[in-house]
Amino acid sequence: MTRVLVLNGPNLGRLGSREPEVYGDQDLSALRVQLGEAAPEGVEIDVRQTDDEGELIGWLHEAVDTASPVILNPAAFTHYSYGLRDAAAMVTKAGLPLVEVHLSNPHAREEFRHRSVVSGVATGVIAGFGFDSYLLALDAVARRLPPEPA
Repeated sequence: MTRVLVLNGPNLGRLGSREPEVYGDQDLSALRVQLGEAAPEGVEIDVRQTDDEGELIGWLHEAVDTASPVILNPAAFTHYSYGLRDAAAMVTKAGLPLVEVHLSNPHAREEFRHRSVVSGVATGVIAGFGFDSYLLALDAVARRLPPEPA
């Protein structure tokens, strides 16, 4: 069984109530259900959220140590956390997929959101599709998993 870590940064614990016109009206529990239903056989989804940069970095270290692919919504850390960027680079350098996701399209928003320090080390970036960003990322990750032994 492959475990995919779905890691979410600051303020994403407020999904469903925080700016629903930007982030949608569903919460992390709904995301957990959608991803669980979409996960291919043999893939376990582990959805986590923190407002703490150090905890998020620690989870990326855990991904390396457990060979777990990552779907990462760095949220506000996207734009300035070089510590998070370096931890994300460890994931991809270990040969694991790491897909950066965003619910909204950062390039259609305020200027300060246009730059991601994580994108340059991510396997890929999916943004602007709400929860579908995560579902598309899961599909991309699943396609990159080694085949299960027969």
